[in-house]
Amino acid sequence: MKRFIITSIILLTSCDISSQRAVDNPEPVNQIDNKIYDGMSRAYFASGCFWCVETIYESLNGVEEVYSGYAGGSTVNPNYYQVISGKTGHAEAIEIIYDSKIISFDTLLKVFFDSHDPTTPNRQGPDYGTQYRSIAFYSNVDERSKIRNYIDLLSTNSIFGKKIITEVKEISKFYYAEDYHQDFEKKNPYSPYIQSVSIPRFNRFRQKASNYVKILDDH
Repeated sequence: MKRFIITSIILLTSCDISSQRAVDNPEPVNQIDNKIYDGMSRAYFASGCFWCVETIYESLNGVEEVYSGYAGGSTVNPNYYQVISGKTGHAEAIEIIYDSKIISFDTLLKVFFDSHDPTTPNRQGPDYGTQYRSIAFYSNVDERSKIRNYIDLLSTNSIFGKKIITEVKEISKFYYAEDYHQDFEKKNPYSPYIQSVSIPRFNRFRQKASNYVKILDDH
């Protein structure tokens, strides 16, 4: 469903379909100047459609901004169609810019596992392919330790009832997705995908998370 929606957008904007080839591009598809957040902390996760994940994290008190993008693969400056080909190794991911005095990495990590199914290989809901796999990225040894310890805790207590297949991977490079992906739900609230997938996913998360995070948005 999501691929159909994006294809329609691309056709309407007359983008060059030849850019679908999974080869390195000379320039990034999007360059975002977010230097105003230089004093803040950053975290990176991949857990399915970045439209959905972006909305979930932007609802948290202490999160200043969330960007959709691509990470975890090898292709330089990938575009959306290269990523969904499955040949770049990248997953749809998000960059979270947050105030660590208000919200901790531990809470962001808990939100990650509370808001998706980490037991489905290369799939999240109706979206399938390696670009939708579950990845918890770390920027330092402390974050890596927290991720692995939390996965061990969830596994020991059989929270999901199945093996957690989330990758634990160092964030080496985050590529910002095209402009039309940023704040997609806010810009397209009546999109069929948003109505049938993103909003229900957010509401399921809100019910589960209401006891430990403050939700700012009302869906």
